[in-house]
Amino acid sequence: MRVVSLLPAATDIVASLGHLSSLVGRTHECDWPLEVASVPVVTTTAVDQNSLSSREISLATAHRGSSLYGLDAELLASLAPDLVLTQDLCDVCAVSYQRVSDAVRELDAGPRVLSLEPRTLPEVLSCLDVVASALGTSAAPVIASLEARLDRVRSAVAGRARPRVAAIEWLDPVWPAGHWVPEQITIAGGEPLLASPGEHTRPISWDAVVAVRPDVVLLLPCGFPPSRTLAELSVLPLQDVPEVWVLDGPAYFNRPGPRVVRGVEVLARVLHGVGSVDVAEAVRQES
Repeated sequence: MRVVSLLPAATDIVASLGHLSSLVGRTHECDWPLEVASVPVVTTTAVDQNSLSSREISLATAHRGSSLYGLDAELLASLAPDLVLTQDLCDVCAVSYQRVSDAVRELDAGPRVLSLEPRTLPEVLSCLDVVASALGTSAAPVIASLEARLDRVRSAVAGRARPRVAAIEWLDPVWPAGHWVPEQITIAGGEPLLASPGEHTRPISWDAVVAVRPDVVLLLPCGFPPSRTLAELSVLPLQDVPEVWVLDGPAYFNRPGPRVVRGVEVLARVLHGVGSVDVAEAVRQES
């Protein structure tokens, strides 16, 4: 089986299922596990997140949408994939499903195109089953292990007071984190604000964040590692809220793959001191 992943979360899933050796192509954003560095990259982006501000990136994506991403159809064809993993959930997160479908139609031997579109935490775990079936294997042991880890967090935080939590997935404009993130917060012993499970959110004002009276604000911008987020904290008046944490969004919160379970474990530590995290996973900001 030859697999091309056009979604970082799908790459995570393939790796968790023990089929990384089947991966013959990936996106420029697929950075985990480290072994994928040697896999050919079939996508490009027109936006340099390292040189542009959050506001500049937001304006670029608003104007260009999925055209932000280029797909090397010639390289894709030369890789001769049997399976292409993609998504149709967010046009500014990855190459659009339509563009992938158009490219695949040009290939002599058409691979199967599998679109992953989870919106909730159970749907994220279900994607492991879907991909495993396409690979001819079983995800049952992996899913069982992930669910057991979630159960351990639930038990560890049971009966504790639930802090009110606002999770922010973009800094400028302020964009609350929806989809599976509210469920991550709930399992970790918090009360999620600003978004419901499965919700595709919209930009809001910082005043709207302050108005819901959060005890904790989580900053986990889409695609930003903590170092990148820390470099742009000045865009938000963080003195307006009592407690702020900078988290690794792309590793544990933005991408609907198996590592969202680690995100729950990180939140349990942030909200209740349960378990452990390293400095790269969660950084508290002093008011």
